[in-house]
Amino acid sequence: MGFNIFSHALLVILLSLSASHVLVLAGDPDIISDFIIPPNLNNSLVDGTFFTFTGLRPLLTLPPPTNFTVSKVTMAEFPALNGQSVSFAVLMYPPGSVNPPHTHPRSAELLFLVEGYLEVGFVDTTNKLYTQKMQPGDMFVFPKGLVHFQYCTGPKPAVAFSAFGSASAGLVSVPGSVFTSNIDDGILAKSFKTDVGTIQKLKEGLAANKC
Repeated sequence: MGFNIFSHALLVILLSLSASHVLVLAGDPDIISDFIIPPNLNNSLVDGTFFTFTGLRPLLTLPPPTNFTVSKVTMAEFPALNGQSVSFAVLMYPPGSVNPPHTHPRSAELLFLVEGYLEVGFVDTTNKLYTQKMQPGDMFVFPKGLVHFQYCTGPKPAVAFSAFGSASAGLVSVPGSVFTSNIDDGILAKSFKTDVGTIQKLKEGLAANKC
């Protein structure tokens, strides 16, 4: 699948609109200058290149991924975003793949599906689940800090863009934070009302998937 969808100017416009929607939910502190230049750069030498990110260019020619992949554009990858309360991600899903339950502690997420089909959902603070089946052209908002997921339901790969109201929205993986953070197996077994052996199998499975 060639990701020629990136060449359409319409997507650029929609992404810009996405950013403006999530901006009102931004959690980053306000800055008192137009932008922030890293200390290692000479302000007088800064030009348009500093405000340009080219790291997504390879996505135009790469073959479809065999695993779920995220290409992030945060202030870590694009320093010009520092202080601007906005960031993006390109998400690519092979058929049947899942973006496991996770949260973004510093921002809401506005997801725009451009190709394929997804089932998405989040859980609110009363443990109520909200789900939706998305098709190309749909948007879905995941409220700030709430656990959410995406699942590629169609027979073909899916591609989505996500906009965030923070230059560094953060990511807390539920499986990763619970089972790979060295919490005692006994504590986890009691918490999930199971036995230590089951917890260890879950940990082994997550470790194997990282390899």
